[in-house]
Amino acid sequence: MGKCDKIKKDKLGTGDFQKSPVPNEGKGEPMKRILLMVMRNIILVPWMWIKLCYHASHPDKYTEEEQYKMLRFITLRANKGGNVKIDVHGEENIPEENGFMFFPNHQGLYDVLAVVEACPKPFSVVAKKEIANIPFLKQVFACMKAYMLDREDVRQAMQVIIHVTEEVKKGRNYLIFAEGTRSKNGNQLREFKGGSFKSATKAKCPIVPVALIDSFKPFDTNTITPVTVQVHFLKPMYYEEYKEMKTTEIAAEVKKRIEKVISENI
Repeated sequence: MGKCDKIKKDKLGTGDFQKSPVPNEGKGEPMKRILLMVMRNIILVPWMWIKLCYHASHPDKYTEEEQYKMLRFITLRANKGGNVKIDVHGEENIPEENGFMFFPNHQGLYDVLAVVEACPKPFSVVAKKEIANIPFLKQVFACMKAYMLDREDVRQAMQVIIHVTEEVKKGRNYLIFAEGTRSKNGNQLREFKGGSFKSATKAKCPIVPVALIDSFKPFDTNTITPVTVQVHFLKPMYYEEYKEMKTTEIAAEVKKRIEKVISENI
């Protein structure tokens, strides 16, 4: 990449979406718990899978509320069967009016499912295209009408920012992982990228930090022992609070708040 191209990316603010190298990301990860979830729901699995696939193939046939209700039902059954308990804190901090954005720390493939059980309000996701074809997650994201982000395509990243901004203004809720990729270090956080907050600042919407604790354990560790995942919804940052801040400053502040909650609860 030439010098001019790099400067252009930085000015657009989308250089933050570039992929950071993570050794062995997504390769050979143990999925014993998924097998446990399936076996303990063996009677319901064929029905749930057919229903999920049908909803994913016909996303416009159902309202967002109907899709989310179905996803929560499947998630609750899977969690119960897989020895996963979701410990929810701060549900009162979720804005009453729609049109907000969640910004959790990113620990593993299970993160979105943890928030689905914890949050009673429908939301969608901006996720990296690398996980777009993982079975089950692929269908879940289709039902959510999620955006798959190509972090090496600046133009596509800009289009995602524009689309998410418009949808948030119209009252849809979104979740974005500001770290850009999984931590791979348990409850330790990576750098939060300023570019991840551009849709929120353009939409002038509430920014809701979300602290996930032990969310890496269900799918990213080789165990089926009972696990409790903590989901903490922190107090929102409203536009009046962050309107004078740069996106990099917002990113640093959100990270600081999440780190504080994690340190107090592990």
